[in-house]
Amino acid sequence: MRLRIDCAYDGTDFSGWAAQPGRRTVQATLEAALATALRLPELRVTVAGRTDAGVHARGQVTHVDVDREVVEASAGRSTDPPLEALARRVDGILPPDLRVRRVREAPVGFDARFSATWRRYAYRIADDRELADPLVRGHVLEWGRRLDVAAMNEASAPLVGLRDFAAFCKQREGATTVRTLLELGWSRDASGLVVGAVRADAFCHNMVRALVGSLVAVGEGRQPATWPAEVMAGRRRDAGVRVLHAHGLTLEEVGYPDDDELSAQAERARARREAIDA
Repeated sequence: MRLRIDCAYDGTDFSGWAAQPGRRTVQATLEAALATALRLPELRVTVAGRTDAGVHARGQVTHVDVDREVVEASAGRSTDPPLEALARRVDGILPPDLRVRRVREAPVGFDARFSATWRRYAYRIADDRELADPLVRGHVLEWGRRLDVAAMNEASAPLVGLRDFAAFCKQREGATTVRTLLELGWSRDASGLVVGAVRADAFCHNMVRALVGSLVAVGEGRQPATWPAEVMAGRRRDAGVRVLHAHGLTLEEVGYPDDDELSAQAERARARREAIDA
């Protein structure tokens, strides 16, 4: 059976999602806890989107394939349904900065990575001394100058759509930097924090934090509202674009199509990925 596992984590003390020798990562920590709970020597999960070191997640999604009998046996004497018992057991093994929010049997055709149609991030900024809160310092960027949200929204609008984001990505040889940015907007939440909502079919390395850095430059008046679009049109990394700190960024949600479209979406996404890597 394929299990869909929704999880959340505080990225502060993790070296990102992907397993790396000698480093504490979300992937390795989750896989170890799952293997212990299921009494398996090892297993490997597939993730919707890898997050960088220091980036947080509320809505990360993974999947793993295991024998149904193994799942049922792991419940032991628990009277809870096997997947609820598994989630509780895994959470009892995990450290407090990584939580399993839900474990369920995935529908046919589900792939945490390739079935996803979009990923949504939020970037939070405290741009006033009165907004600085030590209790959320690990999740909110403190910024010393007041930001003009209206100007940031004006600058964001031309970036939405199917675009080449080479100017905002750390490029890898042979990898495309073309993405479909579905949403990019700024608002103030109830507490007054500036919150950027960023949603795309996928992201390349450093893309969100570089976009935010260019828009903050507009918000504080260092650059005109036309500047981010001009940078993007250059299709190469611009020294003027600052990649902002990771701790202000949180993966909030991953979107999937209806169950009867999961397989088709996965096939389309996998074909694109294989074409890119060829």
